[in-house]
Amino acid sequence: MRVALGTFAREEIEARFGDEITAGVSQVLEHYARRLESGPVPAEFPRFRRRQRAESSGADLELSVEPEIRRTLEREARRSRVSVEQLAVHAVFVYLADLDRAAAEGKLAPRLR
Repeated sequence: MRVALGTFAREEIEARFGDEITAGVSQVLEHYARRLESGPVPAEFPRFRRRQRAESSGADLELSVEPEIRRTLEREARRSRVSVEQLAVHAVFVYLADLDRAAAEGKLAPRLR
């Protein structure tokens, strides 16, 4: 699966996973797929982003994703009327928002930078 991250998304994933961007994004996709299956349901894909082209100025990754996770992502992409690649980038932003929310609630140590 191809995932093209913009600079901001790449930098934020690097801040949390170091040089292991590919492994980090794989974990993000697993997290997102679990939320789709068991809740809480993540935020909808924003309508205004449906027509935007993928930004690859940050990192252009090729990931191997488990078949069950891929099927979950494909089903959600069809429902949202976007490509799986677009949904994968959305999943990164959902994950980052989840981390920020957890930190704000005191459930996670704030990121030092």
